[in-house]
Amino acid sequence: MNRIVNKFAQLKGAGQKGFIVYIGAGDPNLEATRDLAIAFDQAGVDILELGVPFSDPLADGLVNQLAAQRGLEPGTTPPEVLATVAAIRKNSEIPVILYIYFNLIHRVGLERFIKAAAKAGVDGLLVLDLPPEESDNYEALMKKNGLCHIYLVAPTTPEDRIEFIVKRGSGFIYYISREGVTGMQQQVAANLAQQVAKIRAHTNLPVAVGFGISTPKQAKLVAHDADAVVVGSAVVNQIAERGKSKDLVRHASAFVKSLANAIKSI
Repeated sequence: MNRIVNKFAQLKGAGQKGFIVYIGAGDPNLEATRDLAIAFDQAGVDILELGVPFSDPLADGLVNQLAAQRGLEPGTTPPEVLATVAAIRKNSEIPVILYIYFNLIHRVGLERFIKAAAKAGVDGLLVLDLPPEESDNYEALMKKNGLCHIYLVAPTTPEDRIEFIVKRGSGFIYYISREGVTGMQQQVAANLAQQVAKIRAHTNLPVAVGFGISTPKQAKLVAHDADAVVVGSAVVNQIAERGKSKDLVRHASAFVKSLANAIKSI
C-alpha cells in the first residue's frame, strides 16, 4: 500500500490528526535534507513534503523562495533530490511528497520522471501548476506507478470546481487556508471549519490544511477541523536561521516536535 494512504489509515484508526512538514530540498544542502527528514520522522512528523528547487516558484512566499534559491546555489537538481529520497529510505519509511513545478517534470519527461520518483521511494507528487483538466495522462501514470497525485483547493474555489478537483485527487486533498502565497501568518483563517466541511461534502479523502500555520497554538486550532496540518514556512525559517551550523538538525527538530505535540494532543 502507498505510504501516504497507509499513514492516513493508521492515523484514522488511532483517532489522531496528521502532521505534514514542508522543507526545501537542498537547503542548505542535500545531506542536511536527508538528516532533517530522518530526524523529523523521529520527532513525530507523519508526512514530509520536499520542495524541488525551481527558479520561478510562483506559489511561494519570500521564505520559501529564498529556500529554493539556497537549494539552487549548489546546483541541486531533480535527479539529486530523488537520490536523496533513496538515501532517506535506507533509514526511514516516512511518506515523502515532492512539491514541484511541472516544467521540471516536463524537462525530464513525464513517464520517465514518475517512474524514477517511484523507484527512489517517493509516495506522491503535488504539482503546483498542473490543473486537473490537463492531467489525464499524468494521473494514469501516477496510478500505474503507485503514487498519489495531490491537488490543491483554495478559499476562492467555487463549490462545483471543488467537487471536480476532489474526485480527481488521491492520497489527500490539500486545502490552502489563505489566498495568496505561502508564508507565516498571525492568525488562523476564521472560516476554516466551514471550508473544510464544504470539501468533505464531496470526498472521503483526508483534508490537510496549510499556508500560514506557524506556531503550536495555531497548529492545534487547525487540527480541530482538519485531518492533517501542514507547516512549511515556519520550519523553513528555522533552517534559514541556522544555516549550516552543527545544531541545525537538533534545533529544527525541537521546533517540529513542539508542533507535533500540539497536533497530537487533540
